[in-house]
Amino acid sequence: MAEILKVENNRLEFLLEYAVRLIVAGKVVAFPTDTFYGLAADPFNLAAITEIFRIKRRTADRPLPLLVDSIDQAVDLANDPPRLFFTLAQKFWPGPLTLVVAASRQIPLKVTANTGKVGLRWPKAPFAVALIAASARPLTGTSANLSEMAACSTAADVEQQIGDSLPLILDGGRTEGKSASTVVDLTGERARILRPGAIPESELKEFLA
Repeated sequence: MAEILKVENNRLEFLLEYAVRLIVAGKVVAFPTDTFYGLAADPFNLAAITEIFRIKRRTADRPLPLLVDSIDQAVDLANDPPRLFFTLAQKFWPGPLTLVVAASRQIPLKVTANTGKVGLRWPKAPFAVALIAASARPLTGTSANLSEMAACSTAADVEQQIGDSLPLILDGGRTEGKSASTVVDLTGERARILRPGAIPESELKEFLA
């Protein structure tokens, strides 16, 4: 059963250190983002990635998105990102926009589901960004729920769905997002929206024309 710890300002340092110790050890931790609760793991640890697929009952043909704490960190994970990547990142990051780009060779194929592509996002939630920074690496950002089940807005929802499979749930209260991030694929000749989400198409239309 997962340990549930409330995210409180007077013990942020302890919470971050504790969570990072678990992540570095190859464990998977649930944490709040600006959309829903996510599963944080070290994307360069194949055992941790395998554990995410097991916890979520996710098929191996579905790639895992990664969360970053800066555009520079995102660029390090991409293989020659197009100019539009920088335009959209500067306009909408931090925020609920996932940008799919060609993955750099440092990202394990299991993370990309052998597609050679990776979805990157800089979240707006301060605690999520602090966790990425404290980990000194990007983190997985897939939603903390069973595949085909509803995404979780509270720690209680996470506990109910997958609590038996997690060592730690960081309880930041109800997340602010009402929908998942919008996903834009930048790997083709023309950019296209793969998944509608928190950023409406109307706000992206001028960039994707």
